[in-house]
Amino acid sequence: MPPVIAVTGASGRIGGRVAARLAEQGQAVRLLGRNPARLPRIAGGSIGPAASYGNGEAMRAACDGVKTLFLVSAQESQGRVREHMTAVDAAVAAGVERLVYVSFLGASPDATFTFARDHWHTEEYIRASSLRYTFLRDSFYLDALARMAGADGVIRGPAGAGRVSAVAHDDIADSAVGVLLGEGHDSATYDITGPTAITLTEAADELTRFAGRPVVYQPESEDEAYASRSIFGAESWEVAGWVTSYEAIASGELAAVSDSVPKLAGHPAQTFTDFLRANPESYAHLRP
Repeated sequence: MPPVIAVTGASGRIGGRVAARLAEQGQAVRLLGRNPARLPRIAGGSIGPAASYGNGEAMRAACDGVKTLFLVSAQESQGRVREHMTAVDAAVAAGVERLVYVSFLGASPDATFTFARDHWHTEEYIRASSLRYTFLRDSFYLDALARMAGADGVIRGPAGAGRVSAVAHDDIADSAVGVLLGEGHDSATYDITGPTAITLTEAADELTRFAGRPVVYQPESEDEAYASRSIFGAESWEVAGWVTSYEAIASGELAAVSDSVPKLAGHPAQTFTDFLRANPESYAHLRP
């Protein structure tokens, strides 16, 4: 039997792409998720048992016989780091040898973007384990730039004139496959970014061009940002994540541009213009 690569979050935008690409290349792949019924059926892929990161026993069973685990980070929550730690422990107990983790650009214990701190703590836990590992530190998603604009055509947030090197899901998936099927990536950390870093004003200009209506970026102060998001009734830790994502752009923490996509995926990374041209549904909410 060939070595099996298990892909978590296989019903999502990164995990699903990675699983499909691996199967297309003849790799034995096991798709994992909390609800197996939601997982895509891929020729050459198998569906694993239900497994959530916080359920160590279920994760261990899902990883049985797996040599490499592709670990997509869990949905943001106050207990996300603990969930990641449980999943890592389960992988070790199941005999997994190698883990490729989807982290975040600029992950550090004092990152401005509060959710990026979770990624740093997860990375540290993985480093201390017996697993061979690779970290893919993704920048913001290109589709998120389009979704930042409300139906009124305004992007609001405390990002100032900072820049963000946003990247496409397809480029992340292609880079991940390059790592999963390649050699020489143990203990490596790769920044996975777009080819340029743009301001939110520049993003608004591109959205204007494609949507055929004015889209603008309206800077907010920190107080204004918290106030404008209070209407959603979200918990304080979640609102802090939303606001600090913009503040991380303002601070320059998300402006780094790397050549990891062309090196790992073998093709250039998409620009925001490339993405909008290929994905008109991403700005459909802005069309007049």
